Amino acid sequence: MADIIIIGGHGKIALLLAPLLSERGDNVTSVIRNPAQADAIVAAGAQPLVFDVETATQEEIAGALSGFDAVVWSAGAGGGDPTRTYAVDRDAAIRTIAAAADANVDRFVMVSYLGADVDHGVPSDNSFFAYAEAKAAADVALRESDLDWTVLMPGALTLDEPSGTIDPAAIRASNLPGTSRANVALVAAATLASPSSIRQNIPFTDGSVPIDVALAAL
Repeated sequence: MADIIIIGGHGKIALLLAPLLSERGDNVTSVIRNPAQADAIVAAGAQPLVFDVETATQEEIAGALSGFDAVVWSAGAGGGDPTRTYAVDRDAAIRTIAAAADANVDRFVMVSYLGADVDHGVPSDNSFFAYAEAKAAADVALRESDLDWTVLMPGALTLDEPSGTIDPAAIRASNLPGTSRANVALVAAATLASPSSIRQNIPFTDGSVPIDVALAAL
């Protein structure tokens, strides 16, 4: 049993992840900005924590993380506004990584995307550019930290049903199959219980390899 905090608790992946963790006996706290979302968090089996990581200081975030065993970063500005994308997906994420170290929370799972890299290749005039830049910076900060990190790198997200099977050999390409958010939640849950996933990047799409087999091969 572990005490796990999910940043971005009302996101689609987080709402699928929380019950997986809760049902296996973990204590789950999901961070939300809007108190009106609290009922949905409770329904997912988690304890809501109203807290705004976008505006919080590193010290305040460390206080919120204190006492937990693991952090899952599944927050995002949702695109559209580059300023807010940098504020949440880059700056708040990097503050949270530093705050986790301050709070002695060693385990940190980052939900990123397939193709995230400082050499992401997205043109500066593309609407996706700010997100690609922000995620690359946050992922680098996590990899350079002393935390027990894992970076999940799913392909294009879908609302398909979970299959429990993935393609861990996926690489960035335009013709890739999608990745169901439900499978991302399953991978995140398995990762938190898998020492072999520590300090690993995990690129994947939906596929045919059982998740536990894919993680055991890391």
